[in-house]
Amino acid sequence: MSQPAGSEAQRQNYSGVQDQERAAPPKEHGSDVLSGLEEEDEADETDDVQKGKRKHVSLLLCHWHRREDPSQAWMAENRGTQDTERKRTCTCVGIGLVYALMASLLFSVIALLAKKIEGVHAVEISAIRCFFQMLFVLPALIYYKIGFLGPRNQRIFLFLRGFLGAGAMILFFYAVQQMPLADSTVIVFSNPVFTVVLAWIFLKEKCTIWDFIFIIFTLAGVVLIARPPFLFGSHAAGMDGEYTNHIKGTVASFLGAVCVASTFVVLRKMGMSVHYYLSVWYYAVVGFIQCMIVLVIIQDWSLPFCGIDRWLLILIGLLGVCGQTLITKALQHEKAGPVALVRTVDVVFAFILQFIFLNQSPTWWSLGGALCVIGSTSGVALRKWVQSIRKR
Repeated sequence: MSQPAGSEAQRQNYSGVQDQERAAPPKEHGSDVLSGLEEEDEADETDDVQKGKRKHVSLLLCHWHRREDPSQAWMAENRGTQDTERKRTCTCVGIGLVYALMASLLFSVIALLAKKIEGVHAVEISAIRCFFQMLFVLPALIYYKIGFLGPRNQRIFLFLRGFLGAGAMILFFYAVQQMPLADSTVIVFSNPVFTVVLAWIFLKEKCTIWDFIFIIFTLAGVVLIARPPFLFGSHAAGMDGEYTNHIKGTVASFLGAVCVASTFVVLRKMGMSVHYYLSVWYYAVVGFIQCMIVLVIIQDWSLPFCGIDRWLLILIGLLGVCGQTLITKALQHEKAGPVALVRTVDVVFAFILQFIFLNQSPTWWSLGGALCVIGSTSGVALRKWVQSIRKR
């Protein structure tokens, strides 16, 4: 019995479909899930893009209703950020001057203690001070993880800071032992005038006719304090001991002023790129090595006569750490001019401490020289300060 032709054609088509299904690779369940996730991600991305567009449109509409340009709104926001940072900076205005004032008081007390200690060379006092400063600064370096060498490009300046600072300390202590405390302090703290000259040479800062006038006044003040015999006679009044020692103290004070000025220039060159504890560390280490070399050369080493002098030496080391830290922070937060202006208070402290604890009244020559030096250094500092304000 023969079948219809239509049913035979249907059977062949059905068998062909089955053969294609057998030949096609079966779909895995994981691929279905992955494709579904991809579709969901694409949908999410589309939603995010649409949300971003809606947000952008809403911001534009908001600025349009306010009649603002979006760029102007960004500039206003940027100005607000700058005003906030400026307010934070203004809250610290004057902190550098406070540091300088506190350092002046501590350095004046250190000079008085060095004057009170007897039978100990100035280099030995400096070595003991540097030794105790190393002991006090070392835990801070370890705690703050500062390191002992500092940045590679700043090490030469750190060494110069230590060498010049220690040299100024040795010369100042020697001058204090050879002449009245106030006179040596006046000459040493004429350093702002020399700072201007050294900054003109090494930092390319401007030096005007006013600076040279201040230099002349400073030298006049030094002459009034030194009182050389060819101007004041062979028996000048108000000398602390022999006149030869007075001249030695004057020369040491003058050289100490130059070393202090050089130290200020180096500190300003480094700026805030070096931690202040690291600066004090170099001051102590380089100064201690420097003092030991000098003591070996001069063969002068002796312990203090009494126990109180030994405690005074330890106190000098402790106050030295505090003073060096304060003056370094002062120069990091404030210009050298205002800091030098505040440091002239050292002279006032020296006269007061000399009168109270050493029972020495200043002569009129010393007061005149002090006025010349303070006037010139104050003029230099005020002029620098006004220039910095005008630049702002």
